[in-house]
This record gives sequence, structure tokens and C-alpha cells, in this order.
Amino acid sequence: MLEYVKRCIVRVWAIDTLRDAGLQALELMIGLDEAMMNIVALSVQVSLSAVVLSCLIALPIGAATAVGRFPGRQAIIVVMNAFMGLPPVVVGLIVYLALSRAGPLGPMGLLFTPTAMVLAQALLVTPIIAALTRQIVADAWEEYREQLQSLGSNGFRSALTLIWDTRFSLLTAVLAGLGRATAEVGAVMIVGGNIDGVTRVMTTAIALETSKGDLALALALGAILILLVVMLNSSAYLISEAARRRYG
Repeated sequence: MLEYVKRCIVRVWAIDTLRDAGLQALELMIGLDEAMMNIVALSVQVSLSAVVLSCLIALPIGAATAVGRFPGRQAIIVVMNAFMGLPPVVVGLIVYLALSRAGPLGPMGLLFTPTAMVLAQALLVTPIIAALTRQIVADAWEEYREQLQSLGSNGFRSALTLIWDTRFSLLTAVLAGLGRATAEVGAVMIVGGNIDGVTRVMTTAIALETSKGDLALALALGAILILLVVMLNSSAYLISEAARRRYG
């Protein structure tokens, strides 16, 4: 009987704790808590910068492997597809070794800075965008190859034309990469160090605050992160639907 009473007390205490944490999280979100908003702003800044950098690399590589025929093409495709599932902690380790004091980029002093986090996320996202770009452009190349060749377009011009023609589908791929970057925690934890006010982003803050027992901030950041992911996926869907209706 005594054991049953103890379990009931613990259960009631847990419910009260979660309720209080939820109310505090709601207050933080409604009041736009400054510390919380700084974490959100840094998260968005790092992820957007990483995706822009990834696009500069991934879009040309994806389009080139879709249109071109050159030695090593199949190997590049296999690597891109395999690296779509690259573990974030491995990426973090690679960037950490490159930026550490003994690494080739150590003298630049980038370790435990937002720049290091951008590089880690870009390395993680680039294979995803490149592989999706290759597939999208390859499908378009199969449809428009004869038309482009009849117009005398070479491989480079064909790739650029197809990138523009499939821009709405490619935007969906970019948003998928952005969603992966926003939700990533392992790599940025390793190279960023989760320093308060410097490199603390939403995912690392959620992990830290949960381990500390500060559920209010963790819940608030978790809700914002879920909202951002939903907005990204909704944007991708709306863009693809708008393109389908406009261009058939």
C-alpha cells in the first residue's frame, strides 16, 4: 500500500512539473525571451549560410553529373548517394580535425565559432542537395535532351538551362537540405562547443537544457524548431503545387 502511494505521489509531481514547464515555455514564446530569440536567430543564420554555401557547390555538381558523360561519373553518383546518410558526428569529427590547432586550417582560428558550424552543416548538406539535383536534372535531361541538342546547346549550357527550368523542383531539394541543417545537432556540438551567446543553437541548447533539467527553455525551443520544420515542408509542398499548376 505504501509503495502504491509513493508511485501516485511521484506521478502527480511529474505531471505538475511538466505542466509548469509547459506554461513557462509558453510564456517564453509569447514574451519573445531575448536569450531564446538569440539562440533561434543564430540557428537560422548558421543554417541559411550553410545551405547557400552548399548550393554553390551542390547544384553545379548535381547538374554536371546528370548531363555530362565523363570518367568517374558513376563513382561520383555513388559517393553522393552514399553520403546522403553521412553520420553528423563523423562530419563534426572531420571538420574538428581540419580546424584544430594541429589541423591544416588551425591557424585560421575557426574552431568553436559559428563559421566552423557553417562548414560542418555545409559538408553534411551538400551531398543531399547534389544527389537530389542530379536526379531532378537527369529526369529533365531525358525529356529535353533531343530538343537541346538540336539547338546546338553544349553540356554546360544544357546544365544551366535545365537548372533554370527545374528551379521549382530544385527549391524543394534546397528546402530539404535546409531542414536537415536546422535539425542537426551532432556536428555543430563538436565544432561549435555549445558556447552560450556564441555558438549555442536550438538543437544543442535543447540537449543541454534537458540534461540540466530546465525543461521550459527546452520545450520552447523544441516547439519553435518543430514549427520551422513544418513551415519548411509546407513551403516545399506549396511551391511544388504552384509550379505544377502553372507549368503542368
